[in-house]
Order: sequence, then C-alpha cells, then structure tokens
Amino acid sequence: MRYLVATLTGAAIAMSASVGYAESVADKRGLTREGARQVITATVDAARKADAPGGSIAVVDEGGNLLALERLDHTFAASANIAIGKARTAALFKKSTKVFEDAIKNGRTSMVTLGGDLQNFTPLQGGIPLEWEGKVVGAIGVSGAASAQQDEELAIVGAGSLGSMEMTGRNNGHVPLPVTYIESRRVSAAFENGAVLGRCRRDP
Repeated sequence: MRYLVATLTGAAIAMSASVGYAESVADKRGLTREGARQVITATVDAARKADAPGGSIAVVDEGGNLLALERLDHTFAASANIAIGKARTAALFKKSTKVFEDAIKNGRTSMVTLGGDLQNFTPLQGGIPLEWEGKVVGAIGVSGAASAQQDEELAIVGAGSLGSMEMTGRNNGHVPLPVTYIESRRVSAAFENGAVLGRCRRDP
C-alpha cells in the first residue's frame, strides 16, 4: 500500500512539474525568408506605381535580424543601412518609427541616447511592424524614396501585403506560409536536450 501511495505521489509530482514546464513555453510563429521576399516584392511594386525616385527596403524578423534587403537603382548607398535601422527599430519596439521621430520633434530629445545601447536605433519615419494573426513577427523599413512620408507609405503597403497573404490563404482554405510555426513541445524538447531548433513545418 505504501509503495502504491508513493508511486501515485511521484507520478502526480512529475505530471505537475511537466505541466508547469510546458506552460512556460509558448507556440511561436516567425517570419520566413519567403514571406520577407513577398513583402519586398509588394513594396517594390508600390514604389514603381508611385514613381518613387528610388528606395531601399529591408525586412527583419521580430528580433531585428535581417531577412531580406533590396535597393532600387539610383538610390543613394546609405539608404540601405538606414532602412535596416528603421526595420530593426520597429521590430524591437513593435511600433512605427514615426512614433519616435515625433517624440523627439516634440521635445523628448533624450530619446536619441537609446542609440548608445541599441544597435541601429533609427528614430526616423519609414519603419513599420509586420503582424501575423495579431502578433508582431518582424518589421519593414524603407529609406530613399521621394520623402519621409513616402518612405512610410511604401512601408505600410509592404506591411499590409503580409495581412493580404493571410486573408488570401484563408479564403482558399489554407494559409500559405510567410511564417514558420514551431510547436511548444518542440521548443521544450530542444531546451531540455540542449539542441538547436531545426527546420519546422509550416502552417498547413
């Protein structure tokens, strides 16, 4: 009887620990390179339709890591790094970079000091977060168009294209994948074994 009680108690503790650990890990969706390229394609098309004189377009994942970059012909070289900075800033703060530019214009100049702690912090209009199913999965940054306003307008078009892909996929009965889906159990197992997460399945 004591053995049975001890066994049941041990099982309960193990199950409790397992549930507690599982709850500390969440399912995750991340922007793929394919998704990033599709966002850039939509933005380039918008730039051409608007007769933009040029433009650099950068797409990063939610951690601010570069996934794709394109610089249109005749665009000044520095715009590429500026676009990356805008995208990275929008991704890390999950906000439009115009928010920061406006804050500085309105007198909060101390915000520029964030550049000392955050690499490529770029508080300039033209960076927009990318959302998938209500979650920020990355960001787009545009620089080198006709104006800061046009930078932002093109970035908004690019960001909107990701939502259009989601809607199109749902209307067709599936979601085509600009995001990679990683199940919580795989994340949990990888951490437990000290392994690196490999290529996971995409949403069906």
